[in-house]
Amino acid sequence: MIRAATPEDIRAIHTMVRELAAYEKALDEANATEEQLHEALFGERPAAYAHVAVADDDGDVVGFALWFLNFSTWRGVHGVYLEDLYVRPERRGGGYGKALLTELARICVERGYGRLEWSVLDWNAPSIAFYEALGARPQDEWTVYRLTDGALAELGAA
Repeated sequence: MIRAATPEDIRAIHTMVRELAAYEKALDEANATEEQLHEALFGERPAAYAHVAVADDDGDVVGFALWFLNFSTWRGVHGVYLEDLYVRPERRGGGYGKALLTELARICVERGYGRLEWSVLDWNAPSIAFYEALGARPQDEWTVYRLTDGALAELGAA
């Protein structure tokens, strides 16, 4: 049901990234190409990893988790940051999301990583309920900041 992504999965992952962006009301911000995803996951220096959920009945890729390593200076060990978790709407409730998170938790435990973390939109009540049912807890005391586009270019050129 869950396996590491292969280059042959890029088209399905790219399609689901766009589906996720549409669900999150930000499709206009999802500009990544299949080529960029391929390079990030399978290029000369991969910096991201992905696992896919494959349906038992027809072998279709029905979900994915895309993640990368982070590092905790306080704990002194790596962790996993889950960038995207997505299961196609018609396949939700089949255990694919839990199986993807279980695989990432297994990787963390096996490799001695100290954390598995991610962000969720505050209006996404179904996902929040799902995560909390698994034992995840919100980190309300932290606020995410981001530099992009012009502000990033301006600071980088300073």
